[in-house]
Amino acid sequence: MAKRSPLKNKNLLLGVTGSVAAYKAVELARRLKDEEADVRVIMTSASLNFITPLSLELASGRKPLTSLLEEPLAHVNLAASADLFIVAPATANTISRMALGVADDIITACFLAYKGKTLVAPAMNPAMYTHPAFGRNLDFLKNALGAIEIAPEEGPLACGAAGIGRMAAVERIVEAARDAFAGKDFQGRRVLVTAGPTREQIDPVRFISNRSSGRMGFALARAAAARGADVTLISGPTAIEPPSGIGKFIRVETAAQMGKAVLEEVNDAGVLIMAAAPADFTPEETFTEKISKSDTLDLKLKATHDILLEVSRRRKRPFTVGFAAETGSGTGRAEGKMKKKGLDMIVFNDVTRPGAGFDCRTNAVTIIERGGGRREIPMMDKEDVANEILDSVLQLLNA
Repeated sequence: MAKRSPLKNKNLLLGVTGSVAAYKAVELARRLKDEEADVRVIMTSASLNFITPLSLELASGRKPLTSLLEEPLAHVNLAASADLFIVAPATANTISRMALGVADDIITACFLAYKGKTLVAPAMNPAMYTHPAFGRNLDFLKNALGAIEIAPEEGPLACGAAGIGRMAAVERIVEAARDAFAGKDFQGRRVLVTAGPTREQIDPVRFISNRSSGRMGFALARAAAARGADVTLISGPTAIEPPSGIGKFIRVETAAQMGKAVLEEVNDAGVLIMAAAPADFTPEETFTEKISKSDTLDLKLKATHDILLEVSRRRKRPFTVGFAAETGSGTGRAEGKMKKKGLDMIVFNDVTRPGAGFDCRTNAVTIIERGGGRREIPMMDKEDVANEILDSVLQLLNA
């Protein structure tokens, strides 16, 4: 599978502190290695109570440092060679000492010697996270010293408490690391993205829908935001959390609701990417009570409004990208759709191809441009596919 990652060949410094969440650092180091980054782990003495250096050595491929005196001038040399410094998990104690300029362990000493971008992923009891003294230190670390917080999540913690303080999911930390190297080539552009399926109600418990997971649309929204765009994401029902960094998130249920939302938001957009899979048909009649089970059901359907066609008929419309999910390798229908709806670009993919269908984290697509240009994107993670699509959009916009 092809790989496109802004972390490739980057030197990442991963600091692990004394939190129960330290065990997640093993998965984090492995994921960063999967992105083809060079990962060097440094650990506080407190972290050794929760995770062994050997575990992190196996995940990162490099022996972690656990003391300032383990290697002479390690804090200076590591800081000088690092492209990005990540502290995950970051305890209240470590964050506060970083803010105060204390340098009594390998992590805080590296932080003082480091001049680049720093990500911190707090992990602590909710009472500690919300305490004014800690909040003051965290605010100073972010606002005065430029660190970027990967905000903790809300839920039950190992200590038995519930609330905000659980370290961000590894996936979010990896995304933040990727974003740290994203160019801001979409700065100043407003991008409208649609994602996911729609549900067309039959009765209170049944509906017509499709297998779209929304992953491709969410990946496009997140990638555009990371590249500096002001992003509005309109999504049908999905199990995915809204991407961090987007400006506006609108949740809809039906194709009609999606169409209404698109038409309300499209006037201010410079780019519209219709990655959603709204239903093509909706029941002529919706029943207010559950239909009793019988041997047969005569269900009459009518076509839903064509959102892209409505947008294309507008005198002023944004650069418009459509998607064509087909069952087969032929692109004829996709090209016909692009011409009929006046699209600037269409993204074709064969959903019967293994690894490129619904519910997959990967995709392989053909990008077809109105002027005849065509790009084959091999199988890769949908995040990477999203950036390939955005590259093509930007190239045409600049042309």
